[in-house]
Amino acid sequence: MSYGPLPKKVDPRKLAEREAVFKGPAAIADMPRLASFLVDDNGTIDAEVAFAKDEQGLRVLSGTMSGTVSMTCQRCLEPVSVEIEATLNLAVALTEEQAQNLPRYYDPLIMEADEIELLPVIEDELMLSLPLVPYHDDCSIQTSFGDVETARTQEEKPNPFSVLAQLKAKADKS
Repeated sequence: MSYGPLPKKVDPRKLAEREAVFKGPAAIADMPRLASFLVDDNGTIDAEVAFAKDEQGLRVLSGTMSGTVSMTCQRCLEPVSVEIEATLNLAVALTEEQAQNLPRYYDPLIMEADEIELLPVIEDELMLSLPLVPYHDDCSIQTSFGDVETARTQEEKPNPFSVLAQLKAKADKS
């Protein structure tokens, strides 16, 4: 078992044999797809990724990621801090057919080359853990957009049916 910072590229098959574990920060600025959902790309995500072989002899990646990101509140459109947590539970597959035959509790990691970039794998899981609608718990939003103006305008305009009401009143008296 070896510990170290997160490498850029890894060979999951070799690292699974050694049962390697990597732990360290991942900069949000290095994850452009994740950053596109955020207000800014400042900060880091703490990540721990372990490579191993399971009981069936499958090479697997497991891990956890957590951190705080800044998203746009969908109520007031101001930045809101969001705690995100994600887990990895991937099994290495060399072909689509192998991926289809994996146990259901693993997501497939299809290897197109000997090495993969680790950060995009982490980025994918983090993007899946983002809330669909981020918002403040105690958002003080203005809910009366234009209500005061509308009420004032309605008071100033004469009722177009008031003429009919007068005609009806005259007809009732007759």
